Amino acid sequence: MTDWLTLDAADDLACAHYLERNAEELYRRITHDYTRFVRVEDVAREAARLAPGLVPGDAELATERTLKLADKKGLERRQGLLISKIAAHPKAGAHLCHAMLLPRADSAEALARFRRDGKLDLGRARIERRGAAAIVTLSQPDKLNCEDDTTLAAQETAIDVVLMDPDSKIGILRGDLVQHPKYAGRHLFSSGINLTALYWGQISFMFYLARDMGLVNKLYRGIARPDADPSEIAGGTTEKLWVGVVEGFAIGGGCQLLLVLDHVIAERDAYMTLPARKEGIIPGMANLRLPRLVGDRLARQAILNDRRLPCDSPEGRLLCDEIVERGEVEAAIDRTVENLTTSGVVSAAGNRKALRIAQEPLDLFRQYLALYAREQADCHFSPALIANLERNWQAHQRKAS
Repeated sequence: MTDWLTLDAADDLACAHYLERNAEELYRRITHDYTRFVRVEDVAREAARLAPGLVPGDAELATERTLKLADKKGLERRQGLLISKIAAHPKAGAHLCHAMLLPRADSAEALARFRRDGKLDLGRARIERRGAAAIVTLSQPDKLNCEDDTTLAAQETAIDVVLMDPDSKIGILRGDLVQHPKYAGRHLFSSGINLTALYWGQISFMFYLARDMGLVNKLYRGIARPDADPSEIAGGTTEKLWVGVVEGFAIGGGCQLLLVLDHVIAERDAYMTLPARKEGIIPGMANLRLPRLVGDRLARQAILNDRRLPCDSPEGRLLCDEIVERGEVEAAIDRTVENLTTSGVVSAAGNRKALRIAQEPLDLFRQYLALYAREQADCHFSPALIANLERNWQAHQRKAS
């Protein structure tokens, strides 16, 4: 383990020096001098083709995918370095952020099906109409609605569809009914990242970046057009109000989603956590967003000391707008849809942009991304992460799916 860590650290240093000088030029080649938009996953793939050995190619990644996390060579760390250096360049980073706010390639066809049928099943996500709202159900019911490489594309496409659909005035995010005997027959919002898949090497590093630059950022900023600047000043996005429904719990990535939503309904006995310390990774964009919602001290307690936030508590109500009893969720959803839509939502996008420009303009997100891509890559392959998963999750006793 030490040998390859030492060797890879030296390789990573050479990679970092090269990218310090050449990242923007490489990005120009990948995007044909900024004339085409390329998703972050494909930027890494194209970089491997144009600069062999700089970042891992498909064949190397396929081999790594067969290994559990502790046995990987950590080649994906260089993907983190690549995206970090691209994001650090103002023009290249802004262009990449723009690319990730565009609808996915399959979203137009998915929208057509939703408009025809009034519902859409994408596997790991479903959409259904409820009056002027569209409900997106996050679905991995056999695993407490956790997130992993199998959930990302479907859930981002679902977000695209709601944002593109002219008949959906607001979006609602909810977890599916789960199968676990402890919670059978209940909706649960999200249990966060699939820790078993993480331990067994089935979470790609690009999962983190694609999730936060795509799915999560679209909830926060809407979708962009290729011919319009998506920054708050230019205003070239289509966005809508989003409502979250927390049943049971919002753990890790589930809690991160709440930080970009406009209204949160929560069951009285539900709770939220950001167990970054126990997991050993950075909780997405939570370090950027949570302090302004709950204050710096409480944010540090949640992120660094695993503080649990009951939804029905003074601290929890800083993130939750309405607390309801279990069994009253459906009525609360209907009431919220009516309240948010009967007076019109014409000013919603403008108000969201006005709030964001003082809190987290797109360029601030780009700068955070430059740090996040680098640091999360180190965390993802840290021996401490593996030790945490074994100690706190007993991951070595759980079977890979």
